[in-house]
Amino acid sequence: MGVGSGTTPYHRKENTLTKPKFTLAALAAGAAMLAACGDSAAEQEADRTEDRIEMQAEQSAAAAGTEEAALGMSELQLIDADLVSADGTELGDVEAIHRDATGAVDGLIVELDDTDPDRLVMIPLGGLTTRMDGDDRDIQTSMTAQELAALPDAEGHTRPM
Repeated sequence: MGVGSGTTPYHRKENTLTKPKFTLAALAAGAAMLAACGDSAAEQEADRTEDRIEMQAEQSAAAAGTEEAALGMSELQLIDADLVSADGTELGDVEAIHRDATGAVDGLIVELDDTDPDRLVMIPLGGLTTRMDGDDRDIQTSMTAQELAALPDAEGHTRPM
């Protein structure tokens, strides 16, 4: 009795490689493994630290809602902003906000561009303004890239070397 004769059921073994979930998971895992292969342990730890900081900032922003945090912007708007110079050159990305002991925002935690390894610094609110860039609102500083690089690592947000 052969296949298709009607008396013996034909059971086709399902190829798990054709399942979309398996394929996507395998691709994601492969990409993560490839990315991790080229990174040192310190770089991998820095990436995990950055992910943790971003997740905490996003959770805090979600809890705060649309309430103004600083500079006429909500927490979510702040952590979505770029730090730019007076001429609009991007200097870094706002990763989180910094609050004083009373809970008031007193600075921004910024990941500086063009640093290796990546560095997070705390920039006090004084001297910061907002700047529109199309539909995006950026944070403008009067500090230069060199002055920002001279700032100490953000306390509590230090990345391992």
